[in-house]
Amino acid sequence: MKKMIAIWKPTLATCLTIYVLAACSSNGSTTGTASSPAPSAATSASASAAPATVGPKKEISITMMDRGQVATEEGSYENNRWTKWINANSPATLNWVPVARNQYQAKLNTLVASGTAPDLIWEFDRNYLAQLANQGAIQPIDSYIEKYSTTYKKYLQEHPELKSATTINGKMYALTSSRSPDAIVNHGIWIRQDWLDKLNLKAPTTVEELIEVAKKFKDADPDGNGKADTTPIVFNGNAVQIMRAFFFTNENQWYLEEGKLKFGRTLDRYTDSLAFQKTLFDQGLIDKEYITDNNFQRARQMWTTGKAGIYFGSWNMSTEYADLMKNVPDAKMVPMEPVSSKYGKNGLYQELPANVLVAFNSKMKEDKIESAVKFMDWMLDKGWFTMRFGEENTHHKLINGVPQKIDADKFRKEVSYANEYAVLSQWQVKPEWFPIMEAQDAVSQAYAKQKTASLEINMKNKYRRDIAFSPDLPEVSQLIATFHPIAVQIETKIMTGGSSATPQQGMEELRKEWKRLGGDNVEKLAQEWYEKNKDSLK
Repeated sequence: MKKMIAIWKPTLATCLTIYVLAACSSNGSTTGTASSPAPSAATSASASAAPATVGPKKEISITMMDRGQVATEEGSYENNRWTKWINANSPATLNWVPVARNQYQAKLNTLVASGTAPDLIWEFDRNYLAQLANQGAIQPIDSYIEKYSTTYKKYLQEHPELKSATTINGKMYALTSSRSPDAIVNHGIWIRQDWLDKLNLKAPTTVEELIEVAKKFKDADPDGNGKADTTPIVFNGNAVQIMRAFFFTNENQWYLEEGKLKFGRTLDRYTDSLAFQKTLFDQGLIDKEYITDNNFQRARQMWTTGKAGIYFGSWNMSTEYADLMKNVPDAKMVPMEPVSSKYGKNGLYQELPANVLVAFNSKMKEDKIESAVKFMDWMLDKGWFTMRFGEENTHHKLINGVPQKIDADKFRKEVSYANEYAVLSQWQVKPEWFPIMEAQDAVSQAYAKQKTASLEINMKNKYRRDIAFSPDLPEVSQLIATFHPIAVQIETKIMTGGSSATPQQGMEELRKEWKRLGGDNVEKLAQEWYEKNKDSLK
């Protein structure tokens, strides 16, 4: 027990291999636990499982991103084996409020405006929390952490790099924990190596080569069925940022250009990203129905049935890999390096070090706040491990201190969705752990090798981010929120407009709308903000 527990203690980061990790774990730390039994529906709420408390537990409501991953037989996001386990083992009773991921901020805005927002509100987007702070919807928590916390207070002292992400207007407005490398690396590109081999091609290294390989995948019958029915490139919601990254820009990111803050969507090189995207569309190298494929199920189906050759997606696509292997057992799906443009080689999008940001509703009273802080301490100390790996000897077993899935399908159905509840976590993965962590069947092990390669590829290529986070000024947030749908409409027109709509024309329209909405003044305010805060933005 002590060996497994101590692995996750941050101060053991110098233990560089899993074997050393196992050997370094004799200090009896209580950080992290995997052996607390995951409850069945009949036993999860047993009184004996609950920690000792004085009086009844406080009920705390908390947001949840509904990604549609809870199997029917598991229950719902509000009520399942893991919500029961949390309530049986944590110092509070949690009521989870699921909100669809693609409607998350809009729905939260409605809840905040109506005064019915949950006690705890979490998001990945710091700028969104800054909006809530400026509206008075969430409250500073510095004094509460100092007064009620033990685990998190110590953790924050050990991770000072997280303070800037949680500090707004000089006060702490959220709790957070460090992202593991597998959460920092976000996007990834996958390619059918068997198609490359059949057509005697090499993986593309430049945007020009990528276009040429895509043309071959379209015209040279790479699946060998004698029909022109293959789509070179498909993608999920990460695709646009992947294509922008080739040209060192991101549509919602700020960049330092000769010392001046400029919005990514207005830069000259953004024109090149539009031109690249338009080329793919005009030449039929991407599925032209992608505009209406809102949940990307059509793209996923094309990939998993062996009808697509390149996937702009996530660095980890285990489900897509498994489904492809079921349908096309001879397929070879491998991760691909980012391609370079005339601006050089950029990494694909990577997240900031801070993970989930958990804020406290400004209407929450101090008795609840105390319980909320103690719940967050418990999740960071113990709860996160079970949320990520499930029950020991049912969902995982420990191999040299590293959790290994016992049954991939069972884990996918019963545990995969639970990680969403671990709003604070001490997980820090190493790529070489994947073959140990995955189930030991042939398909899972084959994917573990590709997963290792994917994380290593995407970690080694540094992604350009000039400042740690964007200006948290209401004028900036309001302009970007207003500008975004207008920009999407312009960009869609450019993509689908054929020869009558050029990327240069699109760029002129984008800049015109930016100025019309007050872009010049917002850039001035953003520059003043940068000059004031630049020492904390590195």
